[in-house]
Amino acid sequence: MTIKLVAIDIDGTLINDQRSVTPKTVSAIKEASSAGVKIVLCTGRPMTGVRPFLKQLELDHSDHEYVVAFNGGLAQDTNGQVIVNYTVDFNDYVDILAYATKHNVKSVIETQDYIYTTNQDISPYAVHESGLVFMPMRYRSLDQINALRDQLVIGKFMMTDDKDKLDAAHQQLPADLAERFKIVRSEDYYLEFVNQKAGKGATLAALCEHLGIQSGEVMAIGNAQNDESMIEFAGTGVAMGNSIPSTLAKADVTVADNNHDGVAEAIEKYAL
Repeated sequence: MTIKLVAIDIDGTLINDQRSVTPKTVSAIKEASSAGVKIVLCTGRPMTGVRPFLKQLELDHSDHEYVVAFNGGLAQDTNGQVIVNYTVDFNDYVDILAYATKHNVKSVIETQDYIYTTNQDISPYAVHESGLVFMPMRYRSLDQINALRDQLVIGKFMMTDDKDKLDAAHQQLPADLAERFKIVRSEDYYLEFVNQKAGKGATLAALCEHLGIQSGEVMAIGNAQNDESMIEFAGTGVAMGNSIPSTLAKADVTVADNNHDGVAEAIEKYAL
């Protein structure tokens, strides 16, 4: 089948280790877009962390270009109109926050406008995330966050702490709590919790249904655990050369790594 939509992860895939999109990759994406192929950035980032790349790729501020954000928590056009909404319920947030607090694990939530933390001693990993996704961070007590509950769109809850603490917190997580979320380890220091219905694959599938595009007409490119569901959904699943072993195993093909224009290679070989 002809590829009509290319879903591309950002970190470790679209961008290189210097956090930039190379000219060759920009050129390949623009050529595919000009040929009528939908380019959908699929990421754990909020929209604030996607917009600079949308602008560079000339995909921003459009009713006909789309992003999957928050690891599938939201799919929206690049003008901000929400197509798929699988966000985190406030009561579930309170319960998982209580668990993190009990285990002395620091955490944040990401909303459409701010990262919020209840930790006065803010995790350096949370600070890193704030800089990475270009989103300001606010310290608020749970009582203060509760006062905002009707205004908040919680894309995801993240434990942001040392690897050993996250390992222990994940291993000891009670089944009844774990079943409420889809859980992704995006980095050693990030354990992410999204709506059980969410996930890049599920949300990409819902977006494709909205657009009338079949899975066989989709190519998905990624490098990590949170990309695997969309790689499995797509008719052409592509793993970057820098992918983790489980992602390599699930992909149909492998291309060069993120420092050597793997995305451009995939688009040129399979979409153009």
